[in-house]
Amino acid sequence: MVIPGLLLILIFNYFPMYGVLMAFQDYNIFKGMSGSEWVGFKHFIKFFNDSSFFEIMRNTVAISGLKILIGFPAPIILALMLNEIRNMPFKRTVQTITYLPHFLSWVIVAGFAISILSTESGSLNILLMKLGFINEPINFLSIPKYFWGIIISTNLWKSIGFASIVYIAAMAGVDPQLYEAAALDGASRFKQMFLITIPSIMPIIVIFLILEIGNLLNAGFEDLLLLGSNAVLRPVSDVIDTYVYRVGISNQLYSYATAIGLFKAVISVTLLTMANQIARRSDNSLW
Repeated sequence: MVIPGLLLILIFNYFPMYGVLMAFQDYNIFKGMSGSEWVGFKHFIKFFNDSSFFEIMRNTVAISGLKILIGFPAPIILALMLNEIRNMPFKRTVQTITYLPHFLSWVIVAGFAISILSTESGSLNILLMKLGFINEPINFLSIPKYFWGIIISTNLWKSIGFASIVYIAAMAGVDPQLYEAAALDGASRFKQMFLITIPSIMPIIVIFLILEIGNLLNAGFEDLLLLGSNAVLRPVSDVIDTYVYRVGISNQLYSYATAIGLFKAVISVTLLTMANQIARRSDNSLW
């Protein structure tokens, strides 16, 4: 029964790894990988010496770090709040509302964000003007200082509900007798949350945190490409994935794009391994 799954992984995940050899070649689509010239680390050096290298790395780490800092604990907090609700119809309604954005594509979500932030009929500008905070509409998607906040907010809105499912499922497996014993000892609901619920789901939290750290260089692609399309925002919106798309794929520099992708993969695996080694000290690790 496992063989079909293994074959699927081998065909679509392992066999394509042969393509990383392009990172060490001046790949020519007509000559193929066997006939293309080997150039060693030429494309890696080119990327490291690129004038925008530090800007791209800063944006990648900063945006991804903010997503982890804000977006990682948010689903846990939501799950804890939902776990305390005893009115089941209300709880299901809240869950449905928070889950729904996950199933919308980034094209639709970006359309919502652009509409809300519009200078002509955007609800945010209208609200701020009516409250007297601003005198004229602000073009949020043309001002770099607002961009990271917009990206983090839209990602949080889209992912918080669906990401909380696993934590809600973990909380459902906590022994109810623990809560009963704590209540008899006089522990409030708030204390029960900190003394029972959170320690019980800590292994799940640690595992997901390890995975998040491993994805530190995955700052996003669709959201940044759609919301950061304005050239004015490039100094704060250009990350590794968008840079690869713009310079490597659009300009047909396949070897250059492959080299950047391989660099990103090596760093990600290194971060994942380091995070796992640290997590082993608390007996909660992936391997």
